[in-house]
Amino acid sequence: MKFRRVDGTFGLLFTVMLVIAAGNTALQSVLPALGRSLHAPDSAVAAVFSVSALLWVIAAPFWANRSDRHGRRAMVLVGIAGFTVSLGLCGLCLALGINGWLGPVATFIAFVAGRVIYGTFGSAAPPAVQAIVAGRTSREERTQALTLLASAFGLGTILGPAIAPYLVMGHLWPGGPLIGLAGPAFAASAIGVVIWIAAARGLPKDEGNEHGAAISYPSIGGQGTGATVTAATADETNENVRYFDPRIRAWIVAGLIIGHAQAMTGQAIGFLIIDRMHLPPVEALQPTGLVLMIGAGASLLAQWGLIPMLDLRPRALVLVGAGLGAVGCIATGTATTLYGIALGYALTALGMGFARPGFTAGASLGVGAEAQGSVAGKVTSVNGAAFVLGPSIGVGLYELWRPLPYLTAAGALGCLLVYAWAATRTKAEDQ
Repeated sequence: MKFRRVDGTFGLLFTVMLVIAAGNTALQSVLPALGRSLHAPDSAVAAVFSVSALLWVIAAPFWANRSDRHGRRAMVLVGIAGFTVSLGLCGLCLALGINGWLGPVATFIAFVAGRVIYGTFGSAAPPAVQAIVAGRTSREERTQALTLLASAFGLGTILGPAIAPYLVMGHLWPGGPLIGLAGPAFAASAIGVVIWIAAARGLPKDEGNEHGAAISYPSIGGQGTGATVTAATADETNENVRYFDPRIRAWIVAGLIIGHAQAMTGQAIGFLIIDRMHLPPVEALQPTGLVLMIGAGASLLAQWGLIPMLDLRPRALVLVGAGLGAVGCIATGTATTLYGIALGYALTALGMGFARPGFTAGASLGVGAEAQGSVAGKVTSVNGAAFVLGPSIGVGLYELWRPLPYLTAAGALGCLLVYAWAATRTKAEDQ
């Protein structure tokens, strides 16, 4: 497919989505090392991202509706500005803390303020980006174009942890201030400035009548499942499906359990590598990035390769994914070597790669065409909600006992196996 009318614009919008996701996950991947370097409690570090994710979940629908009334281009610029200011403030306060010019409490408060800005304003860009693309493509091209656009967000969640270790910086000059682990935040903010200028100069002023949809919070392991594309392309409908409508209740419960299991285990992995490998925080960045990349690759293998090849139904996807995820969580939590952690986390991610599209497809197939937009919105919010409490729960359990978040996630996924087997069995013939 060729986007004759949007080649340059689409490339710019693709980059916007990529950078917003990659910058957030790059910072997320170095946060365990940052917390340990600043002697902050592990649970406090996780709570910072929980606050950001909560604000994203609340603000994303607001910005999606506002872009329809106040201009897509303006909302894209607001989102990029929020991202840039947030990462810049985070980098500044972390650098001040690393050099001892700001106390731990003040550093933490300033960092929280930076994350609040990201959660509140960063979510303005994705729905507006979708709306611009939708307005400049034909109906036949739209789904494909928005799917490709969504892949930029997913790619960003992988790219961020991969490049973060290379963005750690030394002293500005010999004997000068140390940037250190604040480097990824500064680098992302600088890129944000460039992207904002490019968007201000290059985005079209024509608006169109198309709409975008809220997108889940970009987090490690939180690759999209296509629900946001469905929501953005769905026709306006009068049917508003409740979260626990009997037609989708089992799938929503499955999504909540799967998402929380993934958020708990993913947020704790950096701390686990530091402690199990007995590494200084800075030296743990590369093995952490490696493990996260392997996990992301396993998830993409499931979504892009194994699912199309095996042609499994939603019920089978959830059952297979929950089973693999449970085994992977146990392996990760009990591993004592980097190889064991990487293998266990890859198996966990592979399971989540099966299960997340499974619950998304199951919920979609549970309703008719007139309710697809509503259900897709519910699925997107469930995906995002998992990263509100999941990271804090996971790291809180980790502080009690290192294997506990992984064993807890394994137990939850085991319970899901039983529940999903019973709750979706009557619908298996149709799905």
